[in-house]
Amino acid sequence: MRDVYRRLLGYARPWRRVLVPFFAFTLLAVFFTVFQYALIIPLLNVLFETRPAGSASPLPSFSFSGHFFRELFYYQVYRLKAMHPAYALYFITAVLVAAVLLSNLFRYLAQRTLLTARTLLVKKIREALFEKINRLHLGFFTKEHKGDLISRMNSDVFEIEGVAAGSLEILIREPALIIGYFAALFAISGPLTLFTLIIIPVSALGIATVQKKLKRDASDAQASVGRLLTIMDETLTGMRIIRAFNASGFIIRKFSRENDIYRRASLQGFRRRELAPAFSEAAGVMVVAGILLYGGNLILSGGAAGAGLQASEFIAFIAIFSQVLRPAKSMVVAGANIQRGRAAGERILELIDRKVEIEDAPDARLLPSFNSQIEFRQVDFSYTSQPVLRNISFTIEKGKTVALVGVSGVGKSTIADLIPRFYDVKGGGIFIDGTDIRELQTESLRSHMSFVTQDTFLFNDTIFNNIALGQPDADPGKVIEAARIANAHEFIEQTEQGYQTEVGDRGIRLSGGQRQRLCIARAVFKNPSILILDEATSALDTESERLVQEALSRLMKGRTTLVIAHRLSTIKEADEIIVLHEGQIIERGSHTELVEKEEGVYRKLSRLQHIA
Repeated sequence: MRDVYRRLLGYARPWRRVLVPFFAFTLLAVFFTVFQYALIIPLLNVLFETRPAGSASPLPSFSFSGHFFRELFYYQVYRLKAMHPAYALYFITAVLVAAVLLSNLFRYLAQRTLLTARTLLVKKIREALFEKINRLHLGFFTKEHKGDLISRMNSDVFEIEGVAAGSLEILIREPALIIGYFAALFAISGPLTLFTLIIIPVSALGIATVQKKLKRDASDAQASVGRLLTIMDETLTGMRIIRAFNASGFIIRKFSRENDIYRRASLQGFRRRELAPAFSEAAGVMVVAGILLYGGNLILSGGAAGAGLQASEFIAFIAIFSQVLRPAKSMVVAGANIQRGRAAGERILELIDRKVEIEDAPDARLLPSFNSQIEFRQVDFSYTSQPVLRNISFTIEKGKTVALVGVSGVGKSTIADLIPRFYDVKGGGIFIDGTDIRELQTESLRSHMSFVTQDTFLFNDTIFNNIALGQPDADPGKVIEAARIANAHEFIEQTEQGYQTEVGDRGIRLSGGQRQRLCIARAVFKNPSILILDEATSALDTESERLVQEALSRLMKGRTTLVIAHRLSTIKEADEIIVLHEGQIIERGSHTELVEKEEGVYRKLSRLQHIA
């Protein structure tokens, strides 16, 4: 547990700027808190005409000790009482009010000093998670649930902020309070204080047993939250499909089952968490009862042990000890909460520690420009143990268009994903201008590329910001020009606010063809040297496909292009067509050359699509 929190707290460094003033303010707050309860003794003595031993002495000689300040205080009290009893009462009341005000002032200052570190902690943890998610390779997201990732960035981070950080603050402050209270208790009566210390082993034994199971309950609850978020995300995204297939009842039952799992895990955790402070308080009450019996007998018997204990001191002792229970109970609750925080912290660190598989080499170079060709040399690739690509070799010359053809699942999109290093090859290599792309800086490599895929994705933002992605201060003229090339300017002008129109979640306010043309405009605006088109027109109607195809033709002009297409009519003009089967190249050539091949796979596909 120490390792988890030590690493998490490392995100709020440097702590020295916070801890020194925090401890100073905490100690002052503890001093004045204990002092205000110690004032009960002189207050009762004044009210009930009981004077402590030596109170009639003259002004005490100075010495830097607690005894001197105590005698000085009593000297002042009884000097005022000799003048008028009410004056002593007013003086004690004023000191009591001042002690309360100062105690709360320093407590506030102590908490305030931790706020900077606490908010910085949460900010840096969330940023570390988000940065790691953005650096992980795409294969990671095919295995993980999106809801679980969102849960780690929200629920788990909030758990650290609201529970763990606050509990750590309590575990620093409350022990100081307990030490202060026990120092006062020992000053009043050593034997009676030693008797009270039995609460520590009695409470600790029961509490430790309860807390062992809290971490497991918290882990189960956090994992269930992730699954709930996944179901909610899938439901909101796929609402049209759910309604069309009358699957609402199924989804509702699925959500209800998972929600009940979360309820049971949370309920178990709540029960155990509430048991710890309840046990602690019950043990504390029993000790208070024991104090009443033991201390009362000391006073009544007048024995040697109780000879120096006055009634006012005994009452103050009980009042102070009753306050020991509050920080003790807070520490018990904090200990239980820290188990919850630990479970959340482990989930956070598990993601932060996840290995980044696609990283730049220490000596990675920039790719200043693309000059000649992209070359695949005997490339092998697999997502798992099953090979997806085997011995793939081909070249895309600068300014040329190469198309990939084949049935679904033969590796066409995988080839497209390997060029920008979304994944790394398992064997062979991919070379740009003779340099292995693994020797290039990834950001520099991708800066020369644009992508248009069948899965159009637009951000919930304006049309302008979607086209000029990542460049909010882009030249409006260049954005409009990109939209014109993509056949998008006309429909954009017809929207309510033109280029400042919000497109909605994933572009839901636009038609499929409009979304695709905006994606093309985004690619045009980047002005890439290398263009990758992955089934860019497969999901469009005839009219939209015509407009999009016209836009793509303008976009491809003069650029090096890799095209993936099922509709062979869109790739007839490609410089080379590569036919894939079971992860291997089985045919290659121009459209004319391939359709003339007897018993060729491409020729069969062309006949099926009625393409000459």
